[in-house]
Amino acid sequence: MNHSIRNVVRGVGSYLPERILTNFELAKTVDTSHEWIVQRTGIEERRVAADDQTTSDLATHAANRALKSAGMSPNDIDLVIVATTTPDRTFPATAALVQDKLGITKGAAFDIQAVCSGFVYATATADSLMKNNLGTRALVIGAETCTRILDWEDRTTCILFGDGAGAMVIEALPVDEAGDQGIIASRLRSDGRHWDKLYTDGGPSLTRGLGKVRMEGREVFRHAVGMVADVVEGVFADSGTSVEELDWLVPHQANRRIIEGSGKRLGIPAEKVIITVDKHANTSAASVPLALDTAVADNRIKKGDLVMLEAMGGGFTWGATLIRW
Repeated sequence: MNHSIRNVVRGVGSYLPERILTNFELAKTVDTSHEWIVQRTGIEERRVAADDQTTSDLATHAANRALKSAGMSPNDIDLVIVATTTPDRTFPATAALVQDKLGITKGAAFDIQAVCSGFVYATATADSLMKNNLGTRALVIGAETCTRILDWEDRTTCILFGDGAGAMVIEALPVDEAGDQGIIASRLRSDGRHWDKLYTDGGPSLTRGLGKVRMEGREVFRHAVGMVADVVEGVFADSGTSVEELDWLVPHQANRRIIEGSGKRLGIPAEKVIITVDKHANTSAASVPLALDTAVADNRIKKGDLVMLEAMGGGFTWGATLIRW
């Protein structure tokens, strides 16, 4: 591995479909209420992709905004990684479709499937590949059309998810040029014993179909806070930093109670935790970059800030990445 390289974040961008689906609308079709959903999850609304919009469309919108933020063009990119659970097609990879839509004809493009942890997994993967000279500038994207795999009669799951995309541009720089900026450390974990606590009940090989999201909510909640704390504390140890030095925690936006529980367990003040779940619900792999872009756009996250990304999702998978902005 090339330790003389540091991978620096150059830009971020996100995209949400136009259609807003509120809790009040959902309450007309399933037995729930706005108050109950907000109390249990913190979610007030979610976005739904148009019928003619695909995951690659959402990803391409977010990618273009990230490129603009970075002051780069698609021609500058030689690595595209898309984290998604809801690909356009079984194959080719959604990343290849995004590559085509952006007009990129060099480098590599592939998808990562780690469900809600996908963006953290993709960021760590890009960091590792680029340190091994397998890319110089990467587009790391989390994009989902979760609403396509929901059972709209299952009130325990259909209230939780939405569609969206977020992207980040990373550039490999010599350490002396990067300074202390860039990706510092990551930890990735999974434990397949818990697969049946959050899953879809179908797939190409199993049922020759897509399947719908199924979840044991209490079990997911019970594991989530401890798993998140485990990898975040591990990244602090690996990087020689401490929770006191952290400027921002950017967590997976699944549930406000899990986010607040994780923050308390780690000793991170609430004012340092980015929460956007109220506006877009759980967008799986897209949620971390959506929250990240929101906090960069409103100038909360500034150059020099120490930022921790973390997520936990089906598999179970979980992970964290520390970045000096």
